[in-house]
This record gives sequence, C-alpha cells and structure tokens, in this order.
Amino acid sequence: VTVEKELELEFDLGNLLALDRNPPAAAGLRGAAPGREAKLRALARDNTQLLVAQLWELPAERAGGAGGPLVARLPEPAFRLPREKPPPRPRPPTRWEQFARLKGIRRRKRTSLVWDEEAKEWRRRWGYRRAGGDPARAWLAEVPEGADPEEDQFARLRREKRERVARNELNRLRNLARAHRAGTAIPAAPLHPTGHQSREELSHVARVARVSTASLGRFQPRLPKEPAEPPSRNASKKRRFEPLLGNLAAERSRQLELLRDMGSKKPVLDITRAVNKQLRQEEAEAAAAKGKKQSQRGKRGRRQ
Repeated sequence: VTVEKELELEFDLGNLLALDRNPPAAAGLRGAAPGREAKLRALARDNTQLLVAQLWELPAERAGGAGGPLVARLPEPAFRLPREKPPPRPRPPTRWEQFARLKGIRRRKRTSLVWDEEAKEWRRRWGYRRAGGDPARAWLAEVPEGADPEEDQFARLRREKRERVARNELNRLRNLARAHRAGTAIPAAPLHPTGHQSREELSHVARVARVSTASLGRFQPRLPKEPAEPPSRNASKKRRFEPLLGNLAAERSRQLELLRDMGSKKPVLDITRAVNKQLRQEEAEAAAAKGKKQSQRGKRGRRQ
C-alpha cells in the first residue's frame, strides 16, 4: 500500500481526481514496446492507491446507524471540469414578455378546481357541475336594476339559458354546413335547430354531421333505418393499381392491347372528349362573333 513518487500528486477529492506530474519512462511506453500495457496498468494502480489513501484520511461516519456502511464526506471540488458542449444561449423574450415586464404583469396560474360553499366540495371552475351551480336552479335570484319587479326572474334565467343553448347549437350547425359547403360544390341548405324539422332536413343534418369527421364518415356508425348512400360524384377519383401477383392472362391481354394501340396508325378517339372540345370551340366562336357585332354597333352609333 506504500507508493513512492518523486513529485507529490495533486489531489482534488471533490471530483475524485489525482494529477500525476512525474514524467513516465519514455523507453518503456514508446511505440509498441513489450510490456507497455503492463507498465500503464501498474502506473494507474499506484496512482489509484495514493488517491484511496487520501480518501481514508477524510473524516468518516456510519450511515444509517452503527451497522451501516462507512462513508466519507468529500470536500468541495476545486478543479473545474470542461463541458462537452457550450452552455445554451438564453432565449430572447417574446413581445408579450417584454410588454408584461414593462407593465409589471405577473403570470398567475389558476387552478381548475375551486371550493363550492353550497355543495361543500371541490368542483370545476367552468363546465358541467361547476362551482356555484346553474344560476337558473338557484333558490335565490337577484332582481336587476331597472327590471320589472313583478317579472319571474327564475323564468327569465331559464329562458336565457335556452337561448344560449340554441345559439350555440346554431353556430355549431353553421360551422358544419360551412365545412360541408367548402368540401363540395353543392350548396347546403340552412340548418335551423328547432323542434319541427322535416324528415329531409333531419337526414341532411345527420349526413352533414357524419361527414364532418376527419375520415369523412367512413368509420361513423349508421342509424338503424338509415339507407346506405351511393358514392358521391364529387369525390376525387383515386388511382387503382393492379396486384403484382394475380391473373397473368388478363395482364398479358392488357399489355397486348396497349401495344396494339401504340402501333396503330389511327389514334384512339375519345368520343366524350372530342364532343366537349367541339362544343367549347363553338361557344367560343359564338361569343367572339357576338362581341364583334356589339363593337360594330358602337362604331355605327359614334359615326352618326
């Protein structure tokens, strides 16, 4: 356990670090000299022995009582270890943070639960079963200033609640109709959240609500007596690829037909496309002739 060194080692027990300033033997550690690994291992063992001897000189105590392990209190580290990466730069403040700092605004986090004195329990601040309950169900209602003292305030609160519910439902249906109108070229009928809708209006509302999902109603369950709708004409046509392994005879016939069309001198005529092109050309010529006549009438009027 005794190690002799010409120069004393420098110890930093806070980091369990030992610095050896003694120059090693150059003849034994240069290149691929025989016994190089053994000499390096012996040098590391001697320095570790000196470090452990320094640790045993520190004040020690038993952890967890008399039967606990023996531990030593390490001093504060004195050697600053280098970082692997540079320290992160401070994030520049946002415009809101600059404004809040200028005005002295401090961020306060509000809890989602508050104490309800009537129910004697913690309830949500907003939403269903919130603290304070529904004002329309309270046993006491305050008469507003300037209101009719003979008016039933409980009936007024219930009426305002129904109006708010109807307004929210109307806004929801309008959003659905707007989304459905943006996705299809067919204008959607107005949706009125009343209790006297016809069968066609109810079916239309159900169809709009079903296709308002991300999957366009593909995974939405249907009603018990709801008929299966045919595929929409406005839906985009997706390319269909034939399977790689399948009917080789059908694939051979398709390839031969394609080669026959490419090798024929007469091109394949698309009747529908040709008719549409001819109609568009006739409409363009008629519009050009009509514009020419109107320009000639204008010139004749100016001459007169």
